[in-house]
Amino acid sequence: MSMVQALNTGLRRSLESDPKVLIMGEDIGKLGGVFRVTDGLQKDFGEDRVVDTPLAESGIVGTAIGLALAGYRPVVEIQFDGFVFPAFDQIVTQLAKMHARSLGYVRLPIVIRIPFGGGIGAVEHHSESPEAYFAHTAGLRVVSCSNPVDAYWMIQQAIASDDPVIFLEPKRRYWTKAEVDTAATPGPLYDSRVVRSGDACTLVAYGPMVATCLEAAAAAAEEGRELEVIDLRSVSPLGFDAIEESVKRTGHLVVVHEAPSFLGIGAEVAATVTERCFYHLQAPVLRVGGYHTPYPPSRVEEEYLPDLDRVLDAVDRSLAW
Repeated sequence: MSMVQALNTGLRRSLESDPKVLIMGEDIGKLGGVFRVTDGLQKDFGEDRVVDTPLAESGIVGTAIGLALAGYRPVVEIQFDGFVFPAFDQIVTQLAKMHARSLGYVRLPIVIRIPFGGGIGAVEHHSESPEAYFAHTAGLRVVSCSNPVDAYWMIQQAIASDDPVIFLEPKRRYWTKAEVDTAATPGPLYDSRVVRSGDACTLVAYGPMVATCLEAAAAAAEEGRELEVIDLRSVSPLGFDAIEESVKRTGHLVVVHEAPSFLGIGAEVAATVTERCFYHLQAPVLRVGGYHTPYPPSRVEEEYLPDLDRVLDAVDRSLAW
């Protein structure tokens, strides 16, 4: 199934298994969402559990917080990444802090789904990568699926979590297909995972860039270099164990993400790896990311987004050190 179908099936399963789960968002009901992730859910579960909301992100998240306080498990869809900022105050000031503010007595099991990243020919506010804002906020979990299998399991695990979860969906990978075993046992939600083994250099990515790194690894293999690719899956908390073990073997690390490199997730990975693996590194940790500029017009976005060539160039520079 495609990632869209996997998310839809995972949401359906959560709605079926827990009557306290409900979904809220703009155009998610009758239309099924801009990307059709919630297609058919309102028809099957009713307007009280799949709720079309006004175009008011702050109101949507504020309402979800109230519902969570009343015992529900709301799943909020933000239609596009750049639309989350009207709700930013609710997320970082209320949602992230309520558990600590109540000395642990109150939990807010809310999932905020955000299609993020570029690559679909859209404009600004439709192609951004805001994950660093939320990862920097204590009290929030931030995760990102990169394939249909993870999408199916991770959305259910996020909904079952008692912590507020920012769930980032790479919209450019929505139509990627894979076989999904719905009877399998999923791994922990916040663990990173080696998705391709290698010994020459470690590539770390999450969300849309995992596929790009796998393409880079396949191209490098034709030249006799085996690159290890790690899918972070969780941005906050970060699963460092797999990264540390890999870097101690390869001695080289390149971190890749769509968001600007400046003060991005790659900077945190680089700093922590330097702290933990300094004497194993044979070259500086390198980062490949977006540029520190506003997102460009769609006709030039491919010049902005990290691609196969930029990843392989960073690998070449690391191995040549």
